[in-house]
Amino acid sequence: QVQLVESGGGLVQPGGSLRLSCAASGIIFRNYAMAWYRQAPGKQRESVAAITSGGITNYADSVKGRFTISRDNSKNTVYLQMNSLKPEDTAVYYCNADYLGRHRYTYWGQGTQVTVSS
Repeated sequence: QVQLVESGGGLVQPGGSLRLSCAASGIIFRNYAMAWYRQAPGKQRESVAAITSGGITNYADSVKGRFTISRDNSKNTVYLQMNSLKPEDTAVYYCNADYLGRHRYTYWGQGTQVTVSS
């Protein structure tokens, strides 16, 4: 049974920082590309940051220079360090695991709320 469990969300003031974690189980973690998505109220889910199995990263323009994605294959965990947070970063953040081989496997976490407000 595959599980992706996010943690680290919460309420933070503008300019503050949070670190999200996503612990994976039931998959061969090192083979999966991992990503963070977010969905704000009334908006579509959007990609925030991604990291390949080889460690190559990619970011949405809106978070470049502020967010950093990383992974620890020994802990089956992916992280999202979020700095200089803005009110527009408020959303539910979801972890995604994606494997494309002979077949495609993709899994989602349950989401964690991030609220940036004074």
